[in-house]
Amino acid sequence: MKTYSFENLDVWKESRKLVLMVYRLQNSFPPFEKYGLGDQLRRAAVSVSSNIVEGNYRFSFQEQIRFIEISFGSLMEVYCQLILAFDLNYIDEQQLSECKTLIDRIKQMLIALNRKKRKLLMTRQPTKQ
Repeated sequence: MKTYSFENLDVWKESRKLVLMVYRLQNSFPPFEKYGLGDQLRRAAVSVSSNIVEGNYRFSFQEQIRFIEISFGSLMEVYCQLILAFDLNYIDEQQLSECKTLIDRIKQMLIALNRKKRKLLMTRQPTKQ
């Protein structure tokens, strides 16, 4: 079976773990939150990995950087919503801590990928005379 290049990205692999973690945690939310906080949390988690992939297939470095930044924003949205889930006693402190550890790892990977793309963008820009 053909492997796409995004499947080799460690940041995508970690973001996929986050999606699975969020889906499992969300199962413990009260039923009325299925279409509230739970839905928003799932969408944000999926957005992290989806934007990594979409950006990976953009032709310009500027667009690739933009999608990395969107992914970063979605990652922070996931963390915010997990804090709210903790505040509402839907998840416990250990669960929040485990999620934060993974979020911190993904955050660092996104920052590194952003720097790499920006460096490539700068080396490919024509110099102004």
